[in-house]
Amino acid sequence: MNKLKLFSGQAINMDLGLLLIRVIIGALMAFIGYEKLIHFNEMANSDFWAKEVSFLGMKGAVPLALTVFAEFLCSLLLIVGLFTRVSSFFLLFCMAYIFLVIFPGSILNKGDNGYEFNTAFTYFIIYLGLFFTGAGKYSLDAKLLRK
Repeated sequence: MNKLKLFSGQAINMDLGLLLIRVIIGALMAFIGYEKLIHFNEMANSDFWAKEVSFLGMKGAVPLALTVFAEFLCSLLLIVGLFTRVSSFFLLFCMAYIFLVIFPGSILNKGDNGYEFNTAFTYFIIYLGLFFTGAGKYSLDAKLLRK
């Protein structure tokens, strides 16, 4: 009889855990990317994207388009588990750029209710974990690569 391993170091169901993480984190980031996608023109012309964000010397629409690609499209790929490591790499790069270049040195900030972590740093850590673990068996990667 299988016992519930609550106090064990063994995984109960690692693939189900990876599926939950992929779907929840992917959906949260996809909503952020979708907002940027539907408001693309206004955001590309805003002072923040036109003046403050610079990626390889490009400003405005180009870095915003790359961000939308990572946050929206790669998040959708992450949710279904297709090209998981590639999409998590783009998301890793995007989040690292945000917390290292756009808002440097702001991993931990003093907030209204004490200290809080930078959201981009939190996403970075989760994407790093998914990069190393992969999608798990409940993914399109597993279905396509199973032969």
